[in-house]
Amino acid sequence: MRKIIMMSAVSMVAVFATAANAQEGTVNGAAGGAVTGAIVGGPIGAAVGGVAGAIVGTAIDPPPREVVTYVREQPAPAPVMVQQEVVVGKRIPETVVLTPVPSNERYGYAVVNERRVIVDPRTHTVVEVVQ
Repeated sequence: MRKIIMMSAVSMVAVFATAANAQEGTVNGAAGGAVTGAIVGGPIGAAVGGVAGAIVGTAIDPPPREVVTYVREQPAPAPVMVQQEVVVGKRIPETVVLTPVPSNERYGYAVVNERRVIVDPRTHTVVEVVQ
């Protein structure tokens, strides 16, 4: 019985993952977290793992290619130096002024510690470091 429930849950997550392309990072994170949680802790672990995976999937969902291309091709804004390391998933200080991406308001960018970064302007979380 336990295997049937687990397989049903995994199947439902797979269906939702296919249907929800717009929220790809969240769904993929939820699916991965649910499967890992199920293996470690059974059905309750699947539920907890799904929620945790959705949160992590959202935090590190990379921006669309056209946003990266736009940021790469724009003149560099005034550089800013901060004390912390600039990496994907970490917040930068709210004092860093972000330049908005006109075609996609979900992203802004800046040059921080000599690195061009794409940032979620709502949370100031780095979503990509542009090479």
